[in-house]
Amino acid sequence: MTASAQPAPLSAPLTVEFPFTRSLGPVQSAFLTGLRERTVLGARTAGGRVLVPPPEYDPGTAAELRELVEIAPAGTVTSWAWNPAPRRGQPLAAPFAWVLVRLDGADSGLLHALAAPGPEAVRTGARVRIRWAGRRTGAVTDIACFEPDTESDAGSAGERAGEPGADRADAPWPRPHAAAFADPVTAVTLPARLEYTHTPGRAQTRFLHALAERRILGERCPGCRKVYVPPRGACPTCGVATAEQAEVGPAGTVTTFCVVNIKAKNLDIEVPYVYAHIALDGAGLALHGRIGGIPYDEVRMGLRVEPVWTEGSRYPDHYRPTGEPDADYDTYKDLL
Repeated sequence: MTASAQPAPLSAPLTVEFPFTRSLGPVQSAFLTGLRERTVLGARTAGGRVLVPPPEYDPGTAAELRELVEIAPAGTVTSWAWNPAPRRGQPLAAPFAWVLVRLDGADSGLLHALAAPGPEAVRTGARVRIRWAGRRTGAVTDIACFEPDTESDAGSAGERAGEPGADRADAPWPRPHAAAFADPVTAVTLPARLEYTHTPGRAQTRFLHALAERRILGERCPGCRKVYVPPRGACPTCGVATAEQAEVGPAGTVTTFCVVNIKAKNLDIEVPYVYAHIALDGAGLALHGRIGGIPYDEVRMGLRVEPVWTEGSRYPDHYRPTGEPDADYDTYKDLL
């Protein structure tokens, strides 16, 4: 295939999403429960610094932190960056500023959004105040955003902010916090999500076009002669470009595998199921794929499998046993 006949690289939007639930220790539980009750808590270190959000351990000494103090809902902008095009899931739909705010009584900054009409309205040293969400559940989103604080001025804010050298005895913040909240938050579900546009490049574009024709196409390294599937355009071992096309498979051998027991969001596959590394015949490394057509507890190393394409699919839906005898270990031991 000449350079002019090569297909143009593909491009497509991709989303990686994996919500996960984590339990909270006493410090994070108190912090998030406090936000639900419109109270900001920080942790005091042995050296007297107050950190917000409160960590469970002193980042300087690794000592366990348990003394919690109440922090003001207002503070000073220490740094900022303008966000002209908010993305899905960000705090505000209109353009806003990301700000690092040192709340009065704290020695560290809290990162959040500042509602402002434009970047000209934002500055370091500006006084801001928390705008609480109307419905609060015990999450950092209980702080809807920050907004300009017109009730205080930057001239007197420094000592209230608990800057190094400020007289804490005369300052209203931080305040002791000893009472426990009712119905504390003990766990949170975090919706981790990444949206991006993926352009695979010419090597993987050829690979994807071949899959649409139900062929599996790799590229051979001119140095070590390994065939890489999917191709990367260069050999990761030798560091040289790969251009020679090599069709492999379609059958292959299961080298290693795992049993999946947690059902993924938006994935219509019943658990448990098996995901495996599969060394396709003629390939120099294993790719991964789902194993079907066999009970999960019968999948094994050395199992011979072949791809299964569903109607209209551009890529194999899963791999199923070919019925051949298992491959000898020595034939795939270097591909584990």
